[in-house]
Amino acid sequence: MNTKKTIGIDLGGTHIRGGLVTENNLSSIFTQRINPQGSVEEVVEELFALADRLVNHSVQAIGIGVPGLVDTEHGIVYDVVNIPSWKQVSLGQLLQDRYKLPVYINNDANCFALGEFYFGKGRGYNSMIGLTVGTGLGSGIVLNKKLYAGKYGGAGEFGMIDYLDRYYEYYASGQFFKNVYQTDGEIVFKKAKDGDEMAIKMYEEMGTHLGNAIKTILYALDVELIILGGSVRHAFPYFSKTMWQQIQTFVFQRAVENLKIEISELENSGILGAAVLHYDLQREN
Repeated sequence: MNTKKTIGIDLGGTHIRGGLVTENNLSSIFTQRINPQGSVEEVVEELFALADRLVNHSVQAIGIGVPGLVDTEHGIVYDVVNIPSWKQVSLGQLLQDRYKLPVYINNDANCFALGEFYFGKGRGYNSMIGLTVGTGLGSGIVLNKKLYAGKYGGAGEFGMIDYLDRYYEYYASGQFFKNVYQTDGEIVFKKAKDGDEMAIKMYEEMGTHLGNAIKTILYALDVELIILGGSVRHAFPYFSKTMWQQIQTFVFQRAVENLKIEISELENSGILGAAVLHYDLQREN
């Protein structure tokens, strides 16, 4: 794999983080604050401020992960989460015009999955899901060693599938604590670490819902590995048992026997995944 001298950028709701990926190493990591309420032009200028610090004559491509839908062919991003002005931005063209480099853009959950596949616990596998369990429930899909993102980067939005009286994300992510118990997930996590029985019980309940979500994923995609990312993964010991209890009710037991669920330990997976977007696309051709 040649990821030599490629920029990876992870666009968040309040910060942009980027780094230079050289072979298997990530270096020159920078962070740039952004004003999420700013205009399209203001946020673009903040992105330029970060990219300017990374671009040099040896960089061969720029990759960016964004929390929204992406027309990957034309480099257009739509409805970026937490940045209201970014309804439709031709981000790829803006970056190409400024830096005269190839630019590759995709959804941030897809970049997480790619980062894990090439640099983390997904190495050596054929197919996997990167499931981000945080303030939402998103995922990136790698099938037959290639990212499958769909037309607008939205493939794998399992959190939006109808479930009970709502949808999976309502019950199987960090939203669960506020939605069901009207409390803050961080507070619940702290209490669970202190051995609070009610807090642990909440996580066990959430784990049941997450197990059902994973069963739905398995019915659609018979993958061998699921890697959990996102902030809720840190509470895995509190919900893993009930999660697996639900997964064990999956009809096709051989798939369950061969399934591995891992917890992401990879730092900067979004940056790394964005950096290899160009390589993954070339593999498809």
